Amino acid sequence: MDSSEQIKRVLIVGGGTAGWLSACHLAKKLASSSPAGVQVTLVESENIPTIGVGEGTVPAIRDSLRYLGISETEFIRECDATFKQGIKFANWVRPPGTSGADYYHHIFDYPDNQFGDLTPYWLQGAADGSYVDTVAVQGAVCDSGLGPKDMTVPEYEGHTSYAYHLDAAKFARLLTRHGVKKLGVKHLLADVQSVLRDESGDITAVKTVAGEQLEADLFVDCTGFASLLLGQSLGVKFVDKRDVLFADYALAAQIPNQSKDAPIPSFTISTAQESGWIWDIGLSERRGTGYVYSSDHTSHDRAESVFRDYLDDKTGDLSIRRIPMRVGYRETFWQNNCVAIGLSQGFVEPLEATGILVYDAAARMLADIFPANKSAMPIVAKQFNQAVQYSWDCVIDFIKLHYCISGRRDHAFWVDNCDTRSIPDSLQEKLALWKFQPPSAYDFPSKFGIFNLANYQYVLYGMEFETTLSAGSSGWYTRMSEAVSRIQEISMFSKQLLGALPEHRVLIERIKKYGLQKI
Repeated sequence: MDSSEQIKRVLIVGGGTAGWLSACHLAKKLASSSPAGVQVTLVESENIPTIGVGEGTVPAIRDSLRYLGISETEFIRECDATFKQGIKFANWVRPPGTSGADYYHHIFDYPDNQFGDLTPYWLQGAADGSYVDTVAVQGAVCDSGLGPKDMTVPEYEGHTSYAYHLDAAKFARLLTRHGVKKLGVKHLLADVQSVLRDESGDITAVKTVAGEQLEADLFVDCTGFASLLLGQSLGVKFVDKRDVLFADYALAAQIPNQSKDAPIPSFTISTAQESGWIWDIGLSERRGTGYVYSSDHTSHDRAESVFRDYLDDKTGDLSIRRIPMRVGYRETFWQNNCVAIGLSQGFVEPLEATGILVYDAAARMLADIFPANKSAMPIVAKQFNQAVQYSWDCVIDFIKLHYCISGRRDHAFWVDNCDTRSIPDSLQEKLALWKFQPPSAYDFPSKFGIFNLANYQYVLYGMEFETTLSAGSSGWYTRMSEAVSRIQEISMFSKQLLGALPEHRVLIERIKKYGLQKI
């Protein structure tokens, strides 16, 4: 192999969660701590703070943290982390004050499969309870204020599946320290001023304000919404998706915990509002909250009023940041010798913690398919672009699902979300199918779809989507008595688990004090 064609140097421009996840994944896979490995360097400015809006994750982050060699105990202690077992959606199904359930859980446990798919039997009345409580125990665990594990369970394992809520700035600092000390990442502090390219269009170096030129064979753009390399220098256009997802602003506030003994929810609370929704995340030291809304459907002043009402901020003393959101993604994510990861790649509202999820998945994919030779780069780039675009399109479909099947019609925001002109054809086709039969794994054929069958089941039937089994198809399900028995067993197991798990706050405090068992 021509040594001049080998890729030996990677430069990541920009830090934060996306930059440091990329650095750690690449350094781990490419043996950067070894003299024979690929040199991974990250350059970031001291003057650009982490946006820190998205403080929720999904269970895939556990696999990444374990793979990177980060102790779960250290992570919880260092990042003010708490456990997240799902999302509680309040007032999404119908307006507040109307009859019917006012919330549902999208949990992380998969539906019970010991019997098989219980969904068609639940649709035919095998149980009176909610869908989530019929097929799983985790909704009851959340409602009871309990954690997903106890102190006898090793790191990254649990009685139920879980992710985390975390302090994004502290998480970036933990990744920085781990990447540099354990994985061999070279860390530079500098302000990048310009991008240098050769005649082929490839990036040759970035130039700092101090005049230093930082050269590499492959560049990773983690410069946030600015997209300094992929967007500004290489001219890759942004595909705006506001015609599908209307929310384009977020108000964010951090609230210190008033009581050190108050319960901490082990789930994100998402409360629908007149023109968007409010997130509420409990950390051990504070709450992270924010109002995601559409500026086409409300004014900034009205949005702030709604948010302060939710926070019970009658005096108006709380400090609130307004953050513009550019919803969509780049036409390509790998152009020439530049790959974008993070906000420079794309962004959708943080309804299902999609930010860190997509960025982590993209960073790990980049590391796994990393080209050993420059001549292979166009082929690998094509694979990467196809997979990442598919992922973004699937994410957008899934977020839109929450809006377009809602029964709310009390404000124009909700009415407009149900207009078929704003619903992607791919989602419309699935919804048309699911009116007559429940979704199946065959509706989700690609592993790059991010959200799968279970995710859709919890949202569809939590939102009271109507699947009407025809007289013919209802006769296909002949194991009703067995299904009822299995549902009763799930209920019994749920009661046992509720008596065994600790309160969430108690669990977090014990972990901080004593630590979890190493795997």
